[in-house]
Amino acid sequence: MSAGQQMPPWLQEQIGKMQQSQQNLQSILMQKQQVEMENAESDRALEELKKASDGDQVFKYAGSILIKSDKKSLIDELEEKKELSKTKSTVLAKQEERLKTSLQEQEQKIQEMLKNPNPPSAEKPSS
Repeated sequence: MSAGQQMPPWLQEQIGKMQQSQQNLQSILMQKQQVEMENAESDRALEELKKASDGDQVFKYAGSILIKSDKKSLIDELEEKKELSKTKSTVLAKQEERLKTSLQEQEQKIQEMLKNPNPPSAEKPSS
């Protein structure tokens, strides 16, 4: 394509789809990072909680306040939270892989369209 030509609509559509997939991938990566941060926070909290003796007072956050709790229930909550994080992380990793594969396929399709700039037969105007 020369600089003066406009991009054909079918190519614009494919590039738009690819850009949407890239945005979705970025969102998945941000969610994965958030889950990893929450998991690291839970790990640190569990580590500290396990250091505490059974008689020590422990507290948990409930919104913007602290509530007195017992060590065993907090450990159970944190371990459940970690298990949920693990599940979320697995789901996000699968979504990431699917999106990466889709992006590669879209990129190949665009490359083919650029090599053969004739619009797909379904979009050719009938004479």
